[in-house]
Amino acid sequence: MNREKTELVVIGGGAAGLMCACTAAARGVDTVLLDPNRQLGRKLRITGKGRCNVTNSCDIKTFMTNIPGDGRFLYSALNRLSPADTMEFFRSRGLPLKVERGNRVFPVSDNANDVAGLLVRLCERSGVRVFRRKALDVQTADGAVSGVLTGEGLIQCRAAALCTGGLSYPLTGSDGSGHAIAEKLGHSITKLRPSLVPLESDDWYCAAMQGFSLKNVELSAYENGKLIYRELGEMLFTHFGVSGPLVLSASAHMRNIGSAEYRLEIDLKPGLDEKKLDARLLRDFEKYSNREFKNALGDLAGRAMIPVLIELSGIPEDTKVNSITREQRLGLLHLFKAFPVSIKGTRPIDEAIVTAGGVSTKEVNPRTMESKLVKGLYFAGELLDLDGYTGGFNLQIAWSTGYVAGNSVLGD
Repeated sequence: MNREKTELVVIGGGAAGLMCACTAAARGVDTVLLDPNRQLGRKLRITGKGRCNVTNSCDIKTFMTNIPGDGRFLYSALNRLSPADTMEFFRSRGLPLKVERGNRVFPVSDNANDVAGLLVRLCERSGVRVFRRKALDVQTADGAVSGVLTGEGLIQCRAAALCTGGLSYPLTGSDGSGHAIAEKLGHSITKLRPSLVPLESDDWYCAAMQGFSLKNVELSAYENGKLIYRELGEMLFTHFGVSGPLVLSASAHMRNIGSAEYRLEIDLKPGLDEKKLDARLLRDFEKYSNREFKNALGDLAGRAMIPVLIELSGIPEDTKVNSITREQRLGLLHLFKAFPVSIKGTRPIDEAIVTAGGVSTKEVNPRTMESKLVKGLYFAGELLDLDGYTGGFNLQIAWSTGYVAGNSVLGD
């Protein structure tokens, strides 16, 4: 069996792993980066629909409100590498950035390959050795890391950083192997579940409206009748339920799928309160007073949605508009302000943007990202039980934790 030697082995060449490796190597730490993929940063290269939402241009206090779990763990890491620091990190190394709606930060080129490519070049310049291998195990001696076993042999080392990601996008290498290694070393793995994921519904009309998108609507999500999320934006009906930016964000708040009851309400006309919408309905009904009901909603609703609104309203489609009662009109008004979608669950975890759950943060030092159980073992990125909402928060978690791990390793 081959035996190689280094100081640090970084396992996983994604966002967190690349940041960890280039940061450690820049400090003079002899670093090997293990990744079986032909191309480093595979998941990073497809994030944000290939544009890469690098971070969110907000302060740390605002950032913390976008972390649904134990965000306090991140305070130290964010103070070491904040969103503003991250933007400076990339800009100062030749990557121009821009800020879009919701403080989302993207490369000016709108090309995620530019972000991944920059990190790969930084690793090369810092002397990181890249081995196209899969880590099988992290070996220890006397409670400390002593080596990383691969299919090609053992790499002796004094430290290892697990940066293997979660379970989402398994074809990019996020297959849960890092969790298995961590668990074997004594770490607790909290329940892994999909986050930022499309939602499934049994409502017949979702499939009937497949491909129909809504813009400038307000989506509300409820858990056991309690409001847990409300936001303006876009969404989409699909053959299985609903998707789109609003739905993905709502899913991150649904942390008890299987044990709690969830439902959505869509305000199709958030710019109009009920009084103004009723006045609008009355004007339209007057305009189309001699027509049948099915031909009177074209000014208020998209073509794909009209048959659904008619069915749910309970008003026969051939009813003359001038004979619709006040009670029927108010029922229709309620549909426009609170269109219902029942939720039966999420799509599979391999369709999720992010994996929630992972290595328990209680067993990791937040100031160094080092294991409290095994000396020389570090963690960074999605492998940890940390996740955020959409908008660049999850990548910032990867940057900050990877940076702290890379700066802390072999620092004593």
